[in-house]
Amino acid sequence: MESVRLSSGTIEYEDSGGDGPVIVLVGGLLMDATLWRDVVPRLLPMHRCIVPVLPLGGHRRPMDADADLSLHGLAALLAEFIERLDLHQVTLVANDWGGPQITAVQHPERLAALVLLPEEAFDNIPPGLPGKVAGFAGRVPGGIFPVAQTLRVPFMRRLPFTFGWMAKRPIPADVMASWIRGVCTDRRVRRDVAKYVRTSDKEGLQVAAAGLASFDRPTLVLWARDDRVMPREHGRRLSELIPGARLVEVEDSYTLMPLDRPDVVADHLAAFVAESQGRRSPPN
Repeated sequence: MESVRLSSGTIEYEDSGGDGPVIVLVGGLLMDATLWRDVVPRLLPMHRCIVPVLPLGGHRRPMDADADLSLHGLAALLAEFIERLDLHQVTLVANDWGGPQITAVQHPERLAALVLLPEEAFDNIPPGLPGKVAGFAGRVPGGIFPVAQTLRVPFMRRLPFTFGWMAKRPIPADVMASWIRGVCTDRRVRRDVAKYVRTSDKEGLQVAAAGLASFDRPTLVLWARDDRVMPREHGRRLSELIPGARLVEVEDSYTLMPLDRPDVVADHLAAFVAESQGRRSPPN
């Protein structure tokens, strides 16, 4: 992976390179770039895909001790990442974590388009049962470590309060091992996660929703019809709220659509980027 030094610390990221339209793909809590590993190859070589590993627990390089890792702080860090890499006409794609909604509202200058997969929105933060458990663990001293350790056990990953309601199919063992490596081995990474949980403004996405009502970039809301953590109604509300947004509901998936339906995600992304940037979509 490549890395870049930002104001709050060093961020690692994957960059496919190339001259095609830029797509920045962002995941959520306790996730790293492997969330998108079956999506990115389907978008190459026609697109340049960049996947930052934000300090949400899937990272392995701890942030500076004084870093602002609140919801708004990380949304600003994402904007700084895009600026530092000097990316332009970016299609910003978000799954699970709602922070990119704030990025889009407060830092739209380098964005060409926005794609919202099932994620935190409105008052659903922390989201559903898994979010409530993660939030509780982050507020209890030392609570993150035992939760991360339970995810080493395959059947524990399939329980509703961990990832059982996040992905419709079992998350591959190597993907989960990559996600939890940092929180299981480095107390400073656990410190970062706890800081995010403890300092985030839970009203932030409500404020972002008000701003999205005047967001003027092409937007695709790609939501899971069967989602059990991110309400189906939230996908509809977002698509109705954002001017000109289009809603596509996907069958046979939960929140982590890049794992459950990578083919559908890649197909819709390629077509949407071609449409929003005036390019013809490549044949399948």
